Amino acid sequence: MSGKGSRDKLRSYFLEHIGETLDSDTLREVAGISEWARRVRELRNEEGYRILTHNDRSELKPGEYVLEEPRPQPAFARGISKETRAYVLDRNGLTCQMCGAVAGEPHPYDSSRNTRLHVGHIIDKSMGGTDDPANLRALCSVCNEGAANLTPDRPSYEKLLVQVRRASAADQLKVLEWLIKKFPKQSGEDGKDG
Repeated sequence: MSGKGSRDKLRSYFLEHIGETLDSDTLREVAGISEWARRVRELRNEEGYRILTHNDRSELKPGEYVLEEPRPQPAFARGISKETRAYVLDRNGLTCQMCGAVAGEPHPYDSSRNTRLHVGHIIDKSMGGTDDPANLRALCSVCNEGAANLTPDRPSYEKLLVQVRRASAADQLKVLEWLIKKFPKQSGEDGKDG
């Protein structure tokens, strides 16, 4: 089955189950292909559907997805040219810059598949990052999918707080809004110091 056909099936399924928590096994079955997660990312990144994961909402477990609303939001344009992609992959020695996996070889953390490389942003476009090669790096599909055990050490509370304090008031409010959305149950508690 083609990627487009799988994406169409996933889109229809999400639209039939708006607001419902869907798990990865169900989505894999609906898509009918092993690369179903890529199709979900395309629905999010290219078509603008608000498909939420555990990175967006604390009550979602890894491998759970929710389409929040039927109308897609404007998606970022895919502005990375083939030439830029080729340059970044070559500059990075066809090696994942997070875990060191080499393109085409069995993946060191998932030997059931060979390493496939993608070009990812160092600073995400939603945070003001650009498609300039200096802001791009080679990432394997495992790291690009956000496997928590392969990412660099997570920043400490103190380091995050320093960054938030340095941000503009408008950006600080955006962080607050995001945290309230991610932790809706905790945001209503009174009398607790944060």
